[in-house]
Amino acid sequence: MDPVLSRDGVSDRSFFVFNAVVSISALAFIAYILLVRATGPADGVDLGFLPAVNASLNGVSALLLAAGWVAIRNRNVRLHRYLMVSAFAASALFLVCYLTYHYVHGDTRYQGEGWIRAVYFFVLITHIVLSMVVVPGALSAFYFAWKRRFDRHRRLTRIVLPIWLYVSVTGVVIYFMLR
Repeated sequence: MDPVLSRDGVSDRSFFVFNAVVSISALAFIAYILLVRATGPADGVDLGFLPAVNASLNGVSALLLAAGWVAIRNRNVRLHRYLMVSAFAASALFLVCYLTYHYVHGDTRYQGEGWIRAVYFFVLITHIVLSMVVVPGALSAFYFAWKRRFDRHRRLTRIVLPIWLYVSVTGVVIYFMLR
């Protein structure tokens, strides 16, 4: 079967284009904020509370992902669906808060020294690289589930779930290492 056609012969191309546009736009905006845009503290706007909110959203997302995995292993499809939609919502809200904070305040520099600095950058780099998979992977997983193409959904989530979980957990770790 053509990988772009669903079982009913309808093209998935529009979804894949949508997914690519959303994913590339998010990555481009993050790259612009962190690598291109020069900024200092914003006048009159203090969003210093958002890193703690972001860490909390990452932690909640990780817990919801783990609970969703347990639910589907126990064949509780309805609970799995609610938990995974909630995890996606927590991660989406995280992304909005993350972009908002960094748009206003710019990048946060790590102050640690010695061997812990190497650990921090290892965690940060793996977090950043793997986070690039989460948006398109999660959108695709939701799409395949919505289309009831559970064979593709399962194949994809065997890869995406551990990555999404790692990114959520390391987001919390990075927050604490920066503090």
